[in-house]
Amino acid sequence: MKSLKLIGCCACVIFAGACGNGMPQYDATGTFETTEVLVSSEAAGRILNYQVEEGDLLKAEQQVGLIDTVQLYLKKMQLEASMRSVEQQRPDIMKQVAALKEQIATAERDKQRYENLYKAGAGNQKQLQDAESQLIVLRRQLTATNSSLANSDQSLTWQGSSVGIQVAQVEDQLNKCHIKSPIAGTVLTNYAEAGELATIGKPLFKVADMDRVYLRAYITSNQLANVKLGQQAKVFADYGNVEKEYPGEVTWISEQSEFTPKTILTKDERANLVYAIKIRVKNDGHLKIGMYGGVRWE
Repeated sequence: MKSLKLIGCCACVIFAGACGNGMPQYDATGTFETTEVLVSSEAAGRILNYQVEEGDLLKAEQQVGLIDTVQLYLKKMQLEASMRSVEQQRPDIMKQVAALKEQIATAERDKQRYENLYKAGAGNQKQLQDAESQLIVLRRQLTATNSSLANSDQSLTWQGSSVGIQVAQVEDQLNKCHIKSPIAGTVLTNYAEAGELATIGKPLFKVADMDRVYLRAYITSNQLANVKLGQQAKVFADYGNVEKEYPGEVTWISEQSEFTPKTILTKDERANLVYAIKIRVKNDGHLKIGMYGGVRWE
């Protein structure tokens, strides 16, 4: 968003209601401007639906058009199928080690039996050692199998996460195919029509918040000492033979001075350097961008 500086191209203009000596009766003059947003396409494709007309009043996040989403939707379906395939490859660790655990349980019982026989003098030491060795081998196999299955499961988890991220990226691209107004405002200019081919960055329409407008005026360094943020002011707009007053509030004062624009009159015409200020005004529907206005401090 940015406030565009709109200054008329005519030479020095004196407001209606000027004093007899030819100087304006205002403390400062300027032009009205507002916050304008140039909405551009965030996706490439044919514009299937587009409902924007100059002068339309739009709500924030209101959808006004749609760019072709077929290819993105098919890509999303493909990625979701890949994710299901990854999930089906995930090993069931409990089932795959169940048989090995049963062998270990059997080997433990055999070891215990040979140990009891050996203690009773009915068995030999070699049988007991063989049973112990078999149990050690089976336990090591269980440890190795658990580790292998865990690594495989972790690898599939990472693979699934990667596919999930790709799905999220496609969903974001699909969302960007929906053309929306970023702010509530009035459509100033329309640059596109349904059926045209949109490219990323192509301007579609310009929208502006016309409810709150700003008078961009200029004051001299002598006036600067008497102006502060939040200060109330009387703003005047000239409608030809009719002058209308609006309450205003100073919302911005430039940090740097600049040369007086040719279209601006100050109380001291000898002043070469002035400071730009913005005065917020509630629009009653009559104020337009680029209109001249004047201000008097309360």
